[in-house]
Amino acid sequence: VQLQASGGGSVQPGASLRLSCAASARSFASFHMAWFRQNPGKEREFVSVIDGTDGNTYYADSVKGRFTISRDNMKKMVYLQMNSLRPEDTAVYYCAADTSELGSDISPDRYDYWGQGTQVTVSS
Repeated sequence: VQLQASGGGSVQPGASLRLSCAASARSFASFHMAWFRQNPGKEREFVSVIDGTDGNTYYADSVKGRFTISRDNMKKMVYLQMNSLRPEDTAVYYCAADTSELGSDISPDRYDYWGQGTQVTVSS
Protein backbone atom coordinates (compact mmCIF):
# COMPACT_ATOMS: atom_id res chain seq x y z
CA VAL A 1 0.00 0.00 0.00
CA GLN A 2 1.36 3.40 -0.97
CA LEU A 3 -0.10 6.67 0.26
CA GLN A 4 0.61 10.08 -1.24
CA ALA A 5 -0.54 13.16 0.68
CA SER A 6 -0.82 16.60 -0.85
CA GLY A 7 -2.54 19.95 -0.44
CA GLY A 8 -0.62 21.55 2.38
CA GLY A 9 0.53 25.14 2.35
CA SER A 10 0.91 28.39 4.23
CA VAL A 11 -2.27 30.28 5.04
CA GLN A 12 -3.54 32.97 7.38
CA PRO A 13 -5.73 32.24 10.37
CA GLY A 14 -9.34 31.68 9.37
CA ALA A 15 -8.45 30.33 5.95
CA SER A 16 -9.23 26.89 4.53
CA LEU A 17 -7.18 24.10 3.03
CA ARG A 18 -8.09 20.74 1.57
CA LEU A 19 -5.65 17.89 2.01
CA SER A 20 -5.77 14.89 -0.29
CA CYS A 21 -4.35 11.41 0.05
CA ALA A 22 -4.09 9.05 -2.90
CA ALA A 23 -3.85 5.34 -2.19
CA SER A 24 -2.65 2.49 -4.31
CA ALA A 25 -4.33 -0.59 -2.90
CA ARG A 26 -6.84 -3.06 -4.26
CA SER A 27 -8.76 -3.26 -0.98
CA PHE A 28 -8.82 0.47 -0.27
CA ALA A 29 -12.55 0.54 0.41
CA SER A 30 -12.11 -1.75 3.44
CA PHE A 31 -9.34 0.29 5.07
CA HIS A 32 -9.87 2.68 7.92
CA MET A 33 -8.24 5.90 6.74
CA ALA A 34 -7.01 8.56 9.11
CA TRP A 35 -5.21 11.84 9.32
CA PHE A 36 -2.62 12.55 11.99
CA ARG A 37 -0.41 15.57 12.53
CA GLN A 38 2.93 16.14 14.17
CA ASN A 39 5.18 18.98 15.19
CA PRO A 40 8.92 18.65 15.86
CA GLY A 41 9.65 17.08 19.21
CA LYS A 42 6.03 16.13 19.79
CA GLU A 43 4.12 12.90 19.43
CA ARG A 44 1.99 12.21 16.42
CA GLU A 45 -1.53 13.45 17.15
CA PHE A 46 -4.79 11.95 15.94
CA VAL A 47 -6.92 14.32 13.84
CA SER A 48 -9.67 12.27 12.21
CA VAL A 49 -10.59 8.82 10.91
CA ILE A 50 -13.16 7.49 8.48
CA ASP A 51 -14.17 3.87 8.79
CA GLY A 52 -13.73 1.49 5.91
CA THR A 53 -16.77 -0.55 6.85
CA ASP A 54 -19.55 1.95 7.38
CA GLY A 55 -17.99 5.33 6.62
CA ASN A 56 -18.40 6.58 10.17
CA THR A 57 -16.18 9.50 11.04
CA TYR A 58 -14.46 10.58 14.24
CA TYR A 59 -12.61 13.75 15.11
CA ALA A 60 -10.25 15.03 17.73
CA ASP A 61 -11.99 17.56 19.95
CA SER A 62 -9.55 20.22 18.79
CA VAL A 63 -10.78 20.03 15.18
CA LYS A 64 -14.41 19.02 15.63
CA GLY A 65 -16.72 21.37 13.77
CA ARG A 66 -13.89 22.80 11.65
CA PHE A 67 -12.44 19.78 9.82
CA THR A 68 -14.28 17.24 7.67
CA ILE A 69 -12.88 13.91 6.52
CA SER A 70 -14.26 12.15 3.47
CA ARG A 71 -13.33 9.43 1.04
CA ASP A 72 -13.95 8.42 -2.55
CA ASN A 73 -13.49 4.68 -2.80
CA MET A 74 -13.76 4.66 -6.59
CA LYS A 75 -10.85 7.09 -6.85
CA LYS A 76 -9.05 5.59 -3.83
CA MET A 77 -8.80 9.00 -2.25
CA VAL A 78 -9.29 10.40 1.23
CA TYR A 79 -9.67 14.10 1.95
CA LEU A 80 -9.44 16.44 4.89
CA GLN A 81 -11.28 19.72 4.48
CA MET A 82 -9.88 22.16 7.02
CA ASN A 83 -11.81 25.35 7.70
CA SER A 84 -11.28 28.18 10.17
CA LEU A 85 -7.64 27.26 10.50
CA ARG A 86 -5.78 28.37 13.60
CA PRO A 87 -2.06 28.79 14.29
CA GLU A 88 -2.22 25.73 16.55
CA ASP A 89 -3.20 23.65 13.50
CA THR A 90 0.31 24.16 12.14
CA ALA A 91 1.95 20.75 11.70
CA VAL A 92 2.98 18.13 9.21
CA TYR A 93 -0.15 16.19 8.32
CA TYR A 94 0.02 12.49 7.54
CA CYS A 95 -2.56 10.19 6.05
CA ALA A 96 -2.54 6.63 7.30
CA ALA A 97 -4.22 3.33 6.52
CA ASP A 98 -5.36 0.66 8.94
CA THR A 99 -5.74 -2.57 7.03
CA SER A 100 -6.85 -4.68 10.00
CA GLU A 101 -10.38 -5.98 10.27
CA LEU A 102 -10.77 -4.45 13.72
CA GLY A 103 -12.78 -1.36 14.51
CA SER A 104 -11.14 1.98 13.77
CA ASP A 105 -8.79 3.43 16.36
CA ILE A 106 -7.15 6.74 17.16
CA SER A 107 -3.78 5.26 18.12
CA PRO A 108 -1.06 5.67 15.50
CA ASP A 109 0.19 2.20 16.46
CA ARG A 110 -2.85 0.71 14.75
CA TYR A 111 -1.96 2.14 11.36
CA ASP A 112 0.39 0.12 9.21
CA TYR A 113 0.82 2.38 6.20
CA TRP A 114 1.68 6.07 6.17
CA GLY A 115 2.00 8.79 3.60
CA GLN A 116 5.00 11.09 3.43
CA GLY A 117 3.36 14.07 5.13
CA THR A 118 2.37 17.51 3.93
CA GLN A 119 3.18 20.73 5.79
CA VAL A 120 0.40 23.02 6.94
CA THR A 121 1.42 26.39 8.32
CA VAL A 122 -1.12 28.83 9.74
CA SER A 123 0.34 32.21 10.51
CA SER A 124 -0.47 35.87 10.16
